[in-house]
Amino acid sequence: MTLPRRLLLGTLPMLAAPAILRAQPAYPNRPVRLVVPFSGGGATDVTARVIAERLTEMLGQPVVVDNRAGAGGNIGADNVAKAEADGHVLLMGTIGTASINQYLYSRMPYDPEKDLTSVALVNEVANGVMVNKDVPAKTLAELFALAKSKPGDLNYGTPGNGTSGHMCGELLKYSAKIDMQHVPYRGSGNVIPELLAGRLQVAVDNLPAYIPHIASGALRLLAVTSKDRWFTAPEVPTVAEAGVPGFEAVAWFGVQAPAKTPRPVVEKVSAAILAALKEPAVLARLKDVGSAPRPMGPAEFDAFIAAENKKWSEVVRISGARLD
Repeated sequence: MTLPRRLLLGTLPMLAAPAILRAQPAYPNRPVRLVVPFSGGGATDVTARVIAERLTEMLGQPVVVDNRAGAGGNIGADNVAKAEADGHVLLMGTIGTASINQYLYSRMPYDPEKDLTSVALVNEVANGVMVNKDVPAKTLAELFALAKSKPGDLNYGTPGNGTSGHMCGELLKYSAKIDMQHVPYRGSGNVIPELLAGRLQVAVDNLPAYIPHIASGALRLLAVTSKDRWFTAPEVPTVAEAGVPGFEAVAWFGVQAPAKTPRPVVEKVSAAILAALKEPAVLARLKDVGSAPRPMGPAEFDAFIAAENKKWSEVVRISGARLD
């Protein structure tokens, strides 16, 4: 082989590399699907829509909310876990899909630690313990007394198996030594009509979607599950204040992606979300729906989930809850 030919062949890879790089379209190059693993109307859905609207403007492509409810969020989360890992399918993950479910279900369709990667933690909300206005309990202590007088007769609804509402309810039962029957629904939007109609006596669920009905008097809020009183209902005691010392639990929501999503894509989406969470208009919208911002990037979000795993694995153990 002549020297010029060898030199020409040797330069081909270098000439091809820029062409390959140019062939990779910038992210995102088509609409992004943000999967909400619960039905519309609940805190997960509302949070997702606030973020999706802002990301649409910041990323330059439509970010479309896709509600995929069922199995305590596992159906929607599994849909993302098995999606193409290019950043065009994202998950509005929750405390259930990212942490609790793996301890409740003997068979998980996905591994939350191996199949999903953290993008950004967005916000948190307190859960509330709500009753229909006709339930003869005006305080949490009175609800406990009512449950003890009628073991197993009271039903409490949640937005699904493995949600923070479910686990808060089980922890309440364990702590107060009462017996209530858990009724899982596909999202808060399905719990509320049942509670309003009186077909369900109690709900333990993310507080925001219930606020209008509490304000109207149709429902009664007995306690909030956060460490401190929640800003949307400062007159309502915490569960700890109402008789269960040390009780604390909040629901949280954060964006996740398939595990093998390229790091630059993860960082780009994370940076956009964190920037949005500094904007007064976004913060106001999240506050208006009863949530508090809790921005975290990928590494901090990873550490946060690890701490939640430790906490909720123990809660599942002591409650004896199991979904097989």
